[in-house]
Amino acid sequence: MSSKGGRKKASSSSVHEQLQQLRSLTNSTAVNKTSIIVDASRYIEELKDKVDKMSQETATSSHASTSSQNPLPMVTVETLEKGFLINVFLEKNCPGLLVSILETFEELGLDVLEARVSCEESFKLEAIGGEVSLYIYMYMYVNPTLYFW
Repeated sequence: MSSKGGRKKASSSSVHEQLQQLRSLTNSTAVNKTSIIVDASRYIEELKDKVDKMSQETATSSHASTSSQNPLPMVTVETLEKGFLINVFLEKNCPGLLVSILETFEELGLDVLEARVSCEESFKLEAIGGEVSLYIYMYMYVNPTLYFW
């Protein structure tokens, strides 16, 4: 029987030590077990809130720097008598943008008849294409910048 009592006393001592460590980690001034656990729970919630706030700040600053580094191009789509005219303008040249646009034209099955491109400091594209199905025209009209990013 004394071995059970010894194990119970050792276990109780271990729990007491762990509660004191928890109390110390969470800067709790509580003295009883329940209050220490309540304080620890509050402390954990505060830490979660801090992490969430830091994550939001990081995401916001990351988004701000990304959007200032890679602003969206201005895209206009016009219908011509027998075809379309697409103008894309971006104040700053963006590597890979021309390739992305040409791949998009190909994926959409757009038949570009004539194109003028300038991509030294700024990016300018004027593309004139042949007849387009109504579906493609409507999709480009509704989502003109979707394809270029």
